[in-house]
Amino acid sequence: MVQKLSGPRAMSANALSSEVGIAQGTLSRWLKQAATIPPKMSLTNDEPTKRAEDWSPEEKVAFVMEAAAIPSAELGALLRQRGVHEAQLDEWRKQVTEGAVAAMRPPNRRAEREAAAAETKKIRQLEREILRKDKALAETAALLVLQKKVQAIWGDEDDDTDPKSDK
Repeated sequence: MVQKLSGPRAMSANALSSEVGIAQGTLSRWLKQAATIPPKMSLTNDEPTKRAEDWSPEEKVAFVMEAAAIPSAELGALLRQRGVHEAQLDEWRKQVTEGAVAAMRPPNRRAEREAAAAETKKIRQLEREILRKDKALAETAALLVLQKKVQAIWGDEDDDTDPKSDK
C-alpha cells in the first residue's frame, strides 16, 4: 500500500482507500511511518540489480532452486522482482536438470579405454615421426661436415681452370 502511495506513479490516499477498502487515515498514517524508516530498511529496492544474463552459474542454480520452492501463483512476482523472464527460468531449469543427470551417470569405461588407446596410438605415431626426422637431421649434419672437410682439403676452386683467364 505504501508503494502505491509513493513512487513515480503514486495514487492519492483517497483513491487507494476507495479501491482497497482501507480507511484513508490509516493509509496516510502508514505513509508517514514509512517515511521515518531509515534508507537501508526502505520498502522499495533501490539497489541496481544485475541483469539475468550477467548472473554466475551458481546464482542461476540458486534461483532455480528458489523458484522451485515457491508456489506457482507467486512465481510471477519473483520473476519481476529479479528481472528474469520465464523463458530464461525454463532454460536454466533445463540446464540444471541436464547437468545433474550427467553428473549422476556412471562413467563409461569403454569410451574412456577407447580414448586412451587412441591417444596412445597418436603418441606412438608422433614418436616415430620424431625419430625419422632426427635421423634425417643427423644425416644432413654429417653431409655438411663432410662438405666442409672436402672444401678444406681441395679448396673452393677447381684446379682445371685458371683463375685469371677463366679458361
